[in-house]
Amino acid sequence: MGIFNIFSKENKKSLDEGLSQTKKNVLQKISRIIIGKTKIDEEVLDNLEEILIASDVGVSTTLKIIERIEARVSKDKYIGTNELNSILKEEIAKLLEENDLAQINTNFNTKNKPYVIMVVGVNGVGKTTTIGKLAFMFKKMGKTVYLGAADTFRAAAIDQLEIWAKRVDVPLIKQKMGADPASVAFDTISSAKANNADIVIIDTAGRLHNKINLMNELTKIKNVMQKVIPDAPHEILLVLDGSTGQNAFEQAKQFTVATEVNALALTKLDGTAKGGVVIGISDQFKIPVKYIGIGEKIEDLQIFNKTEFVDSLFN
Repeated sequence: MGIFNIFSKENKKSLDEGLSQTKKNVLQKISRIIIGKTKIDEEVLDNLEEILIASDVGVSTTLKIIERIEARVSKDKYIGTNELNSILKEEIAKLLEENDLAQINTNFNTKNKPYVIMVVGVNGVGKTTTIGKLAFMFKKMGKTVYLGAADTFRAAAIDQLEIWAKRVDVPLIKQKMGADPASVAFDTISSAKANNADIVIIDTAGRLHNKINLMNELTKIKNVMQKVIPDAPHEILLVLDGSTGQNAFEQAKQFTVATEVNALALTKLDGTAKGGVVIGISDQFKIPVKYIGIGEKIEDLQIFNKTEFVDSLFN
């Protein structure tokens, strides 16, 4: 079963609840700018631009959206303000579809099992929690999962991952603090392969103070992985804190320079009124958003479904 098949009504309810602050913020502001207006004019679009930027959609992405709406207004000559919400929803959905250029692997079929996910991101974004929730999600799908504690620079990172491994009941491969991260990755993949596991998730250190060191470290980990699985890692998942807005953009910029990120996870969207960051990051970096975190419960990490996301945000 592909992972997109698990999007249920319960997931939709959770998504609505998780995005409620952003939704309330955006819809209330949109309803204000169309009071007394019968058609979409320049003033409405200027105000809409401000709303989208304030929701951290980002300036460049906002301008694209506004230009698309302007083109529709120009073509159709008269579009009532009552249609603004549905047009906005349509254009954002198209934008997300166009920018989802990378193929997301939904069945984890690889020539060399296991499927290896290397998780990157700065400390504090919810990286370790995301790994634990991913392990839970995959286990529910009937997959066997191994975790590797390759963030060996913080004892707390190893301890936290161990708590999650016990909670989800999956094996954790670890070494002592200060050990070589690449050695941990090698041991994890070797053990997972020997036991015919389906998925390996490797945690990595979340440091950004020196891009050269970060790049060298991640490259070393990848090279060592490939001694066991030649095409590993199959996925480099960057975890970003959606509530930090523009900081998330900057982190994405730094990590995409340091390594070949091919999937994104946006966390903590339930705690912010700026969930528009999902739209902006997807557009700016041309990397698919694969998972979103919309709550603290173990099941509150969801597969990102573009249609459901936009519907939930603008309905």
